Amino acid sequence: MSKAVRQRGRPRTLRRRLYRILEGEERSLTAHLLNGLIVGTIFLNILVVVLETVPSIEARWGRAFLWVEIVSVALFTLEYLARLWVAVENPRFRRPVVGRLRYAVTPMAIVDLLAILPSFVGGFVEFDARLLRLFRLLRMLKLTRYSQSLDLLVTVIRREYHSMLSATFIMLMVILFAAGGIYYLEHDVQPQHFGSIPQAIWWATVTLTTVGYGDVVPVTGGGKAFGLLITVAGVGMAALPAGILASGFTAEIERRRELYELRVREALEDGHLSARERRHLQDLGRRLGLDEGQVELAIEKEAEELIACPHCGEPLAPRHRHPQRSGH
Repeated sequence: MSKAVRQRGRPRTLRRRLYRILEGEERSLTAHLLNGLIVGTIFLNILVVVLETVPSIEARWGRAFLWVEIVSVALFTLEYLARLWVAVENPRFRRPVVGRLRYAVTPMAIVDLLAILPSFVGGFVEFDARLLRLFRLLRMLKLTRYSQSLDLLVTVIRREYHSMLSATFIMLMVILFAAGGIYYLEHDVQPQHFGSIPQAIWWATVTLTTVGYGDVVPVTGGGKAFGLLITVAGVGMAALPAGILASGFTAEIERRRELYELRVREALEDGHLSARERRHLQDLGRRLGLDEGQVELAIEKEAEELIACPHCGEPLAPRHRHPQRSGH
């Protein structure tokens, strides 16, 4: 291979390795250090944003907080540009220009952009410091890349989006009904609290969500009876989104387990699991949120089911099933 060809191949090799590091596919020391640096910086930023709201701490450590922000923005900017550069390594974004543009509008790419954009804009436009802190807190969302639990939550919400939307729509209708009912029953007695349906929406919301702050309460007999019914209805309404998420979690965990078992079965088709295949399966298990015990159990289970018959070469029936009699 000529020197020119080797030199042209180096950027692609570097880009591929950087992609694997940023996507958590590589388990080298470099990958652990880089991802650890990013995660540590995210947590440090969250701590700084919280401490900045304490005047005495801000007065003493304000300069240090400013340097933390400068270094963090520089690091997050490099990360964003690096992810944009390596995006074409993903089969979904193969085309150099269009692929990178498509990647730039994905949810996580938008989160990465929002993590740095306010700081750049704040250098040219006068920003409310409180609003800027609020945008900086969005950096917490970057943790979904590095936490299997958060990734699982985001996946479940995305899959159950339509069900959650339906539950929210029903909740809004019930809130409006409750606000209208309490307005009719209480507006003459407590016009300062229930003088209009928009005013009554506060009471309806905190009652239906079973929070019940107690700052606004019905005083008439009809209002109290209506409030009792709304409180009972609120128990079921509040449980509806929770039930949807719980069933979604169960379904997603089962789907990931079945997907992993399928990949293990494919790797064992030749009756042998090489060291490379085992490492690949272990990495896949980690990305799917499975612990080491579940990974090893799935491999052992599929290996038992694919033990070949020494006479015909066909897989024997699983041990937990009752094999038919054969002539072997």
